[in-house]
Amino acid sequence: MIMKLLPTLTFIAAIGSGVVGGVFFAFSNFVMPALARLPAAGGIAAMNSINITVITPLFMTALFGTGLVCLILAVGAVIGWNQPGSFWLLAGALIYIVGNPIVTMIFNVPLNNALAAVDPSSTNGAAVWATYLRDWVMWNHVRTITAIAALGCFIMA
Repeated sequence: MIMKLLPTLTFIAAIGSGVVGGVFFAFSNFVMPALARLPAAGGIAAMNSINITVITPLFMTALFGTGLVCLILAVGAVIGWNQPGSFWLLAGALIYIVGNPIVTMIFNVPLNNALAAVDPSSTNGAAVWATYLRDWVMWNHVRTITAIAALGCFIMA
C-alpha cells in the first residue's frame, strides 16, 4: 500500500518543502534585514507579532505536515530500497525532518519565546534583540537551505 502512495507523497513533500523553503528564504533575505533596520523596540514588537500570526493551520500544516509526510517517505524508501530513487527519497526526507521541524523546535522556537519574554524598551531588550537577530537568522538559513535541498532530492527521486 505505502509503495503505491510514494509518488503522490513525494509530490506533496516537494511542494511542502518548496513552500516552507520559500517562506524561510524570504525571512533570511529581506524580512529580517528590514526588521534589523528598526530600533530594537520596533523590531522586537514586529517580530513578536509575526511569531504570533505565523501560527496558522495552513503554515503549521506546511511545516509540520510536510515533516509527517517525510516520515512516511523515509519508511517507504527503506522498505523499497531496491527501487529507483530510494536514496534521493530517504535523503530528502531526512534533510527536511532534521533541517526544518527539528531545527525549528530546538532553536527557533526557544529564541522566539525568549524574545517574547523581554521588555522591548529595556536595555536588556536591545541586547536580546541583537543576539536574536544573529542566532535566529543563522538557524533560519539552515531551515532555508535544508528545505530547498530536500525539494531538490524529491525532484531527483
